[in-house]
Amino acid sequence: MRLGKEILSSISPQSTVNTPVQSRKSGGTRWWIVWTLFFSTAINYISRQTFSVLSPVIAAQFHLSHADLSKIFGAFQISYALTWLLGGLLLVTIGTRIGLTVAVIFWSAVNILTAFASSVFGFAIFRFMLGIGEGFNWPGASKAVAEWFPKQERSLAVGIFDSGSSVGGAVAALAIPWIALAFGWRWAFVFSGMLGFLWLIAWLRIYHPLNRHPRVTPGEVALIQAGNTISKSERQGLQRWLDLAKNRNVWGIALGRALTDPIWWFYVFWLPQYLSDARGFSLRRIALFAWIPFVAADLGNLTGGLISGYCIRKGIPVIRARTWVCAISCLPILAGIPAARVHSPSLALGLICVALWGYASWSTMGLTLPSDLFPHDVVATVTGLSGLAAGLAGAAFTFAVGISVDRFSYRPAFLAAGLLPLLATACLFLLVRPPTENPVKMPLPKSVGVSESD
Repeated sequence: MRLGKEILSSISPQSTVNTPVQSRKSGGTRWWIVWTLFFSTAINYISRQTFSVLSPVIAAQFHLSHADLSKIFGAFQISYALTWLLGGLLLVTIGTRIGLTVAVIFWSAVNILTAFASSVFGFAIFRFMLGIGEGFNWPGASKAVAEWFPKQERSLAVGIFDSGSSVGGAVAALAIPWIALAFGWRWAFVFSGMLGFLWLIAWLRIYHPLNRHPRVTPGEVALIQAGNTISKSERQGLQRWLDLAKNRNVWGIALGRALTDPIWWFYVFWLPQYLSDARGFSLRRIALFAWIPFVAADLGNLTGGLISGYCIRKGIPVIRARTWVCAISCLPILAGIPAARVHSPSLALGLICVALWGYASWSTMGLTLPSDLFPHDVVATVTGLSGLAAGLAGAAFTFAVGISVDRFSYRPAFLAAGLLPLLATACLFLLVRPPTENPVKMPLPKSVGVSESD
């Protein structure tokens, strides 16, 4: 896809590189926004992880099999995947500010109501509804980053907000068991649900569109516009969808995420149950140790963003920097394969930490690529398409894990989780091209500098 001369200037090192002094003098509103998105992501993960962390207790109380658990986990993933796509389209219409406000209210209320579930069907329904609300977070955050950050800062910005998933997972693994032990597992859902309502206070004060923000400085607007000359594509409606369907970059991003996100879902949803089943961990021991892999993933988010940003500042083309970080990140992900075979629980956790560190670095690049390759008003749609592919693939993988564990063991799942990123990275190298090399043409975008959406 050719996006015109504007893109050529926007991805060249000369036009995108700003010195740290320039960035500091420009103002910091965009960093307040991305850290607010970090907390929404963390709360998002605390909410979704509440059931996963409590699954050993809930499964024992209601006599659930691993196949039953996979149905509950999978219900969330299916609705979550659909919302990644539909949420991206809706955010283009109603804007990030309103969209995320409604989404957080919805998922927080649903998470509180999950405390009243008492069957596989009940948990699955509430998890399905939770996925509808939580699916808005990443398309919305990606859209905000595309609007508020110049190209050379985007990978770090994505790494910051995406690291909220690891922090949220760690907080859930550490805090939710203690709340359940002290007050009962149903109150843990109420606690995690209330956090979203507190976040809304900060969100509504801090975030406004770039062109209408009451506190952004002219210098910061100039810095952002200097690195963001792409704003809106001219084709709309059906023609835009046809163009995206033919675009090799869309397919590369979607396949890459479809082959890597199942790894994250596996560790996120199944780790507490695995520690209980295979390693004999009680809920108390899960609280003491299950948070550690999420800290490793948090470091991976930041590592990937920092390394690719450094490479871009040194003059390496943007897409080349992103894809090579993905390639290098495959190596630590392989450490998850022997985790299921070692006898020491400590060594197994250490290997899982290394694998999640590598995955998170890869994931940061995958989430950044849409804003590198497409106009602002298309970013949420492309992110939604890739999220749909990733969610459906993740749901299929989750169902397969449940059947595999009931019939065999966790080992096949660990093996697949280690090898899938190799295929994902191959898809990136084969399909993803900078806009000047993409053979599918799209019209020149309107270079208006900032997003007009709300």
